[in-house]
Amino acid sequence: MRISVFPDPLSLARAAAHDAASRIRVAIASLGLARIVAATGTSQMAFLDQLTREPDLDWSKVELFHLDEYVGLSADHPASFRRYLRERLIQPAGIARFHLIDGSRDPHDVCEELGRALAARPVDVAFVGIGENGHLGFNDPPADFETERPFLVVRLDDACRRQQVGEGWFTQIDEVPERAITMSIRQILKSRAIVAVVPEARKAAAVRMCLEGEMSPMAPASILRTHDDTTLFLDVESAALLTRDSQARLTINP
Repeated sequence: MRISVFPDPLSLARAAAHDAASRIRVAIASLGLARIVAATGTSQMAFLDQLTREPDLDWSKVELFHLDEYVGLSADHPASFRRYLRERLIQPAGIARFHLIDGSRDPHDVCEELGRALAARPVDVAFVGIGENGHLGFNDPPADFETERPFLVVRLDDACRRQQVGEGWFTQIDEVPERAITMSIRQILKSRAIVAVVPEARKAAAVRMCLEGEMSPMAPASILRTHDDTTLFLDVESAALLTRDSQARLTINP
């Protein structure tokens, strides 16, 4: 895992977008098409904004998959991640090939359909975040590290649901759906490359847990340490709790 630290969220977003765009261009040049996975949430907004501004990126040759979505939420709900991706990535970039998770349909049918679509060929690059509880996608602790199913129906823990309120998607925890559809841990790890975008002080404890603690389902994002091509983008606030041993592995960017 490569770990880069930036002075602020915007410089982090720019660097991560440049890296992501370079990977997309390489996939298009070598394969004729780039398959990507996109995460959502407030921590990804600046990154996606910068990504859609990247020059010389042929979005007509990009196929998008969606990392996670709530069960039972309509596509026009303000907290819908389908709406989020349409407004912040699909429409600005002009992506024509996309597979959004329809949380309003039978979730098990949706999982099966998305799994079949994914089976055509590997994902070239996955964009992910790390939750305040250490989750990867909506794989809350204890996450299933073993299942090979591409998508899962999961129950969200209270820490995850409180995060959604804290980010302003809902006004109180009772409004947050209790279930979600998420790409599984194993499926995320099958991506050829992973770009993890993790700014802000509220993520610092999760970053420390996932980089310094035991690799465990109780720290789901810790599994990223096993992937051959993961780059973790932090800012000084999200990296603030790392010990000196971890700091020695960081690339500090001015």
